[in-house]
Amino acid sequence: MADAPPTSAGDLRELGFEHLAAVLDLGHRVYDTDAMPYTGWSLSAVAGHLDTPDSACLVMLDGDRVAGFVLGSLSFEQRADWGYLEWIAVDPDFQGRGVASRLVKECCARLAAAGAVCVVTDVERRNSASAELMRRNGFTEQATVSLFVRPLGEGHDMGDGDAHASAASRRHFTRAAERIR
Repeated sequence: MADAPPTSAGDLRELGFEHLAAVLDLGHRVYDTDAMPYTGWSLSAVAGHLDTPDSACLVMLDGDRVAGFVLGSLSFEQRADWGYLEWIAVDPDFQGRGVASRLVKECCARLAAAGAVCVVTDVERRNSASAELMRRNGFTEQATVSLFVRPLGEGHDMGDGDAHASAASRRHFTRAAERIR
């Protein structure tokens, strides 16, 4: 018999070293890096958030289990007064229970307390659930950016399931996104 799904999650805490493995695992289970190759994160990228002052990186716990997380930082691109909600994920067992909204609200509150005048985030265009989450929490769509990909070399059509080319592309975009952050 399968375990019964959890009924609630409610222990909101700052991201700590003890949460890193669970955060990475949850992020990789929830996000489709084929749709947005730069949504995959490395251990060093997530752990780097632990060294920042005014942390807006949180986990929602159900006992010892990470039910969801959010990574936020103060400064977006060249705007030191803008906060950036970088990555959020909720375990499928906890979706639809207000976990994501609670994480978004607390992340934004902490960014505001640290001096942010606004918070930006990005959502993959087909991810209607995340887009609606952001709208419910006061975000409005301001700009649309398209990711353009140009396969190089013969036989590397990105749509043909070539695992090597796809993995190389994900690694490249992950490194590129880390440099931007």
